[in-house]
Amino acid sequence: MRAIVAPSEAIFLDAKFESELVEMEEDEAREFLAEMGVEEPGLDVLARVGYDTLGLQSYLTAGPKEARGWTIKKGATAPEAAGVIHTDFQKGFIKAQVVSFDDLVATGSEAAAKAAGKMRLEGKDYVMADGDVVEFRFNV
Repeated sequence: MRAIVAPSEAIFLDAKFESELVEMEEDEAREFLAEMGVEEPGLDVLARVGYDTLGLQSYLTAGPKEARGWTIKKGATAPEAAGVIHTDFQKGFIKAQVVSFDDLVATGSEAAAKAAGKMRLEGKDYVMADGDVVEFRFNV
């Protein structure tokens, strides 16, 4: 079947398997995947490949009240990404405080990431990377 749609990406899902998987607790689902020799759920693969095919990526914002993911086009600059949240953020963009998600998880906190030199300030020309965790600085 892959040959029929080549060179496009082909994703094959077993609806019954995926349905059973989403009903399980996280630990049980991981164990089930391992037993079946599957590295990641098909729905995760579908979402990842769909994003890539559409030329999209995500970045994250986090604060005391909420953490949220935002979708942007690959190649978007920091001001363009800020504009996805609110047009005023793009208009008044000053800088973006950025840390990669992996670095944030590895260090354990924003303060630890900053102390380890993993957090940086980026300007208007910064091209966002998939998985950036960002705090925008702006003035309107």
